[in-house]
Parts: sequence; C-alpha cells; structure tokens
Amino acid sequence: MSRPVTPATTCAPLRARAEIDLAALRANVRTLRERAPHAALMAVVKSDAYGHGAVPCARAALAAGATWLGTATPQEALALRAAGITPADARVMCWLWTPGGPWREAVEAELDLGISGMWALREVIGAARALGRPARIQLKADTGLGRNGCQPEDWPELVAAARAAETEGTVRVTGLWSHFACADEPGHPSIDLQLAAFHEMTGYARAQGLDPEVRHIANSPATLTLPHAHFDLVRTGIAMYGVSPAPELGTPAELGLRPVMKLAASVALVKDVPAGHGVSYGHHYVTERDTTLGLIPVGYADGIPRNASGRGPVLVGGRWRRARGRIAMDQFVVDLGGERVEPGAEAVLFGSGERGEPTAEDWAQAADTIAYEIVTRIGSRVPRVYVDEEDAAGENAEDGVSEVDLGEEPSGDR
Repeated sequence: MSRPVTPATTCAPLRARAEIDLAALRANVRTLRERAPHAALMAVVKSDAYGHGAVPCARAALAAGATWLGTATPQEALALRAAGITPADARVMCWLWTPGGPWREAVEAELDLGISGMWALREVIGAARALGRPARIQLKADTGLGRNGCQPEDWPELVAAARAAETEGTVRVTGLWSHFACADEPGHPSIDLQLAAFHEMTGYARAQGLDPEVRHIANSPATLTLPHAHFDLVRTGIAMYGVSPAPELGTPAELGLRPVMKLAASVALVKDVPAGHGVSYGHHYVTERDTTLGLIPVGYADGIPRNASGRGPVLVGGRWRRARGRIAMDQFVVDLGGERVEPGAEAVLFGSGERGEPTAEDWAQAADTIAYEIVTRIGSRVPRVYVDEEDAAGENAEDGVSEVDLGEEPSGDR
C-alpha cells in the first residue's frame, strides 16, 4: 500500500524508483470498458495492484469508470476498505480463502466473498449468523482450470446449501463465476469447453432459485478477444497496467494499452577496467578488452530476476546495455564498452518502449518468464512515484500531487 502523499518535486534523488503513470492506467481502463461496453468492469488490484500500488491504482481505476475492485486475499480487500474506499465507492471482491480466515471482518466490510466449496460456505454462514447480518457471496465453478472452484459433480450440493442459507437470510448470492485456463491462447479448445460448462453450471444454479447480480468468467485476455464471454462483468488485471496478457495477442500498443510502470535507477559508479577483468560472482563474464563498467544499484532483492544475468537489458546513455555477470542481491553491472556516463545518470530497466527503452516483455524474455511476473515482483524497497501526465497538462488538477513510497534503503552491502 502507498505511503504518505509527497510532492514529487520535493524528493531527493532516489537509488531506484518505479514511476506509476496514473493517467495511463485511467486510459487503459477506458479502453477496456470500450472493449466490453455491455459489462461492468472489475479492476483487479491483487498483489498490491501487480506491484503498482493498490490504493492509488484502485482510485484511478474507479475514476475511469470501474465499479468493482478485485483482490485475491481478504486481507488485501480489507486494506482497501481501511484506506477509505467505501461500499458506496466500489464493490470489492476477494476469493482466495483458507480455513479460519477473517470472515466476520469481511462480512462487516461488505465484501463480496468467493466461495469454492462447502467448508468455506459453512464458515461464512457461521460468521453471518454471529453478526446477525447477511454475507455477500459468489459461488465459483471449476469449469476446467483445475485450481480453485467447485467441481461440476459437487456443484448441486453447494448450490443447494447456498440457496438454503439465502432463504434463511444468512447469505445473499451476488454472483456466479469462473476463470479461464487458456484465454491467452487464441483458439485453444478449452475455451469453448469452459464456456459450455459455465453456461450449464450457472443455468443449473438459476434453475434452483439463485438470482445473482453478476455472472463473470472473462479475465484480461478474454476481455480483449472474447466478447461472447463478457456476460455481466469482466475482470481486468494485467491489461489495466498496460502489459499485454500474451505476446500472441499483440503488443500493448497493438491492443490500445499504455504501460503504466517505468523502472529506473541511478548509475552508482562508473570505472575503467582492463581486459581480462572478471565481473561479479563466479566471474561468468570477463571483459574482452579495456572497457568501462557501470554499476546499477538494484538486484534480486528488489525483484530483478537473477536468471536474467547476462541478458537483462538496460537503457544507459541512450543505448541498450546488458546485465553482465551475475545479478546480485543489491546490484548488477553493465559493460559500457569504453563509453562514459556520469554517476547519477538514469538507467531505465523497463518502461513503455516509446523512448527506446526496454519493456517488461523484454525482461520477461530475458528471464524466460511472463511480463506479469516482472512488474509484480518489484520489491517494497523500490519507491513507487505516482505521476499523472494529464494533471501536468491541467486536467484533473485536484489529483495533481504525486504519491511517493519512500521505502527503506539498506544500511549496507551484504
């Protein structure tokens, strides 16, 4: 969650920073709403908004027309309420429960609670009875993903128990939902099979007397490519942050999205070294000639993937460089090839790509992972600096102050 609001212009130079463009986020939400004009939009802000900062991003998404917020854990959802996002501001849903979770607090906070099995239904009913007020629940169907959700053979029991609890007045079934396994793979046969299962399972629930407000299965890729899967609500996660859900679907620009996060650091040291000089642990990189090395003061403790050693791209001095030698806990090295930059010069690890810098997808390819992981893993000691280009142009002036999460700088090298 974000720290106290501070004008960006008053901040001292930072070792590293993740600049979060809230104007880009709002533009992405508007684009996604246009893709699903007949459905409500849930802005998914789990995992601290995929590393971007849950509260600022939630507020920006709501300002752009989202009416629901989604989190994985109840603790994440309760933190949104504690930050002042009220039931009048947004419906908030959470779905990753374990036995003994904060059911009472969630019911009191008027959250919508994802229910995947009988144990969870029993616990939420107990909390609702103890409080003397109904819980809002959404039954999740496992239509083929094989993770959370109720299997088809167990669905009649869960539906019947939920219907009985609704008749008793302890719950209100507000939604029926599921999640795609392969919506990011156009034409995958599981997509139609899951949709058929979803129609069958929701149809059964409604035939048994449940009358949910919303049915939903569409995640970011389905929102972008499967209009027949939008139903009453779409859940947009990674696309809201301007990252393509999959390279096969197109680049962010091709999808009409703007990357929201820019990760940059200040070059900490530049030095001349001779040919044959080993670089970082294990000397997996040895200089071939006399050269200059630049020290980038972020490492795997900040979320920079160690397995991108030797490949991770950085824009320094107007040119792409690569992480040379091992990426360490707090730092890594780039070979400047004899060129010099001043200490304090900006090193851009990733951004929108519009100024020639690498993107999160470039780092994903270097680390053999997905861009979701690249942005989400950026650690808490990297401050989030909130910028808003629309405000700088004079729009939405009441929101023109940036938020800075100052974090805690390490006291020494370990």
